[in-house]
Amino acid sequence: MAGHSKWANIQHRKNRQDSARSKLFSKLSKEITVAAKMGDPDPEKNPRLRLAVKEAKSSSVPKDVIERAIKKATGGESEDYEEIRYEGYGPGGVAVIVEAMTDNRNRTASNVRSTFTKSGGNLGETGSVGFMFERKGEVTYPAEVGDADTVMMAAIEAGAEDAESTEDGHVIICADTDLNEVATALEAELGESESTKLIWKPTTTTELDLEGMQKLMKLVDALEDDDDVQRVTTNFEATDEVLAQL
Repeated sequence: MAGHSKWANIQHRKNRQDSARSKLFSKLSKEITVAAKMGDPDPEKNPRLRLAVKEAKSSSVPKDVIERAIKKATGGESEDYEEIRYEGYGPGGVAVIVEAMTDNRNRTASNVRSTFTKSGGNLGETGSVGFMFERKGEVTYPAEVGDADTVMMAAIEAGAEDAESTEDGHVIICADTDLNEVATALEAELGESESTKLIWKPTTTTELDLEGMQKLMKLVDALEDDDDVQRVTTNFEATDEVLAQL
């Protein structure tokens, strides 16, 4: 099976459990600050900020941290961050997209390139792997919100493109430009989501064995440990047996 949704679940649990929580909070706060600075500081009038706040809440970021991140933007205290996307190949030829926010492009590029090299990968030019992904909106719900048919009907009525249900939960996909509207409609029908965000959805995948997955996780962990890196997406595919051994 394609490992994208299971990988997301692995990462989601990891983010809740390990000592990197403060680093995750910092990355989410940065997204909130940038979104507030680029548009209206009121989440109800700024779709990007609304999604950033929603994602922060789903990761248990305290309310005061969220409010402080918004005030930082409106108070003119925030740094000028530049959004950059890096693309390359990881171990086993897996395509990797790295999204970063930085106030020093040279520092970030150097760090990302070094991380790829040390982990057996290669940093490529912009567009080198992007054609293997589509920009989509993703809304996730826990399994207990309803059965597959209930969620699929809610997704269709909300204007989503697809819904995948497993024992781990429900993943609903929509056009990137429809995410705010679809998420709002789903919330009215199913309640608050676990996660609502823009993603890079693989259109082609590369299968990895256990050794390849271990090397890939090492690369992803190293990239995500960089303060400038916001998120990392790959197009790996792995069997349930391989994923269970991680």
